[in-house]
Amino acid sequence: MKLGQNTVNIRISRALLFSLLGLILVVFYQCKQTTTKGIFSTTSEEMLSNSDMEAEKILLGRKLFFDKNLSSDRTVSCATCHQPAMAFTDRKRVSEGVGNQESLRNAPSLLNSKHLKTVMYDAHLKSLELQILVPIQEKSEMNMKMKDLIQRLREVEEYQKAAQRIFQRDFDPYVLTRSIAAFERTLVSNNSRFDDYYVHKRKNTLTAQEKKGWKLFSEKLYCTHCHPAPEFTTYQAENNGLSLDYKSDQGRFRVSGDSSEIGKFKIPSLRNSGLTYPYMHDGSLATMDEVIAHYQSGGKKYQNKHPIIKPFELTAEEKNQLKAFLLSLTDTSYMHQFR
Repeated sequence: MKLGQNTVNIRISRALLFSLLGLILVVFYQCKQTTTKGIFSTTSEEMLSNSDMEAEKILLGRKLFFDKNLSSDRTVSCATCHQPAMAFTDRKRVSEGVGNQESLRNAPSLLNSKHLKTVMYDAHLKSLELQILVPIQEKSEMNMKMKDLIQRLREVEEYQKAAQRIFQRDFDPYVLTRSIAAFERTLVSNNSRFDDYYVHKRKNTLTAQEKKGWKLFSEKLYCTHCHPAPEFTTYQAENNGLSLDYKSDQGRFRVSGDSSEIGKFKIPSLRNSGLTYPYMHDGSLATMDEVIAHYQSGGKKYQNKHPIIKPFELTAEEKNQLKAFLLSLTDTSYMHQFR
């Protein structure tokens, strides 16, 4: 009898164990399902994994990026100057803020910003989080006092709830900057035909003309000194001889006070340069032809100009080859999430 009773007990215990395991699996499945409902679901923090939390943060940042409430008159969002279809630029000479005010500089692309070692044309900020604070408070851009902005956004119930759920705090500058920066770091463009050729070693990806252009760019000319593959930037600030005086914008000198840095601006990536015209920090060169002509001339003779920039000769055919190569750096595969 004792042996039989033990056998019954074991069977009951096993049945109970399997029931508990089944219940655990059901709860786990329901939790995973709940976390995919979006950034404004009522899921508790305990039910969100780290990856889910990051996804929620990115979605919150995306919504803030396109929200015109970030500007004083509610007419300008981050996306106003950084439009997805234009490789996150605006194709204006210089960006326009509230009241159609012109800013000082041309809007740079935000694509591949997760790789940035320095931010802003002055190459002085070390993170996207710090950069986000600049246009919001700049009078000619969003013209918004941070205290007023946080109060405005905190009154948006969905933002406040998302902040409490994701960051366990009320909506504040920390939530604002971390969310938008998280979204910006997802903006990746590294699937161009040149990437197939250079990174993935698919030699037939580029045309003969594009290959010749790459050879000119990387071997005959000095381009890769400032624009090395695969990112096509050194992230450093340099003077490229664009002006003779730089009175309207003194570049990195504004933040360093070092006269040797007058007219130095961060070197932009050439990726998607076929989409990001006009060019230079001030948008003063409208076309690739004008950019090539500038460097072909050796630039203007300013004391801080980088010594490597010197005149060179190109035939009409070589210019076409160089442009063909630059256009091979175009990649709009990121656009699938914005259509």
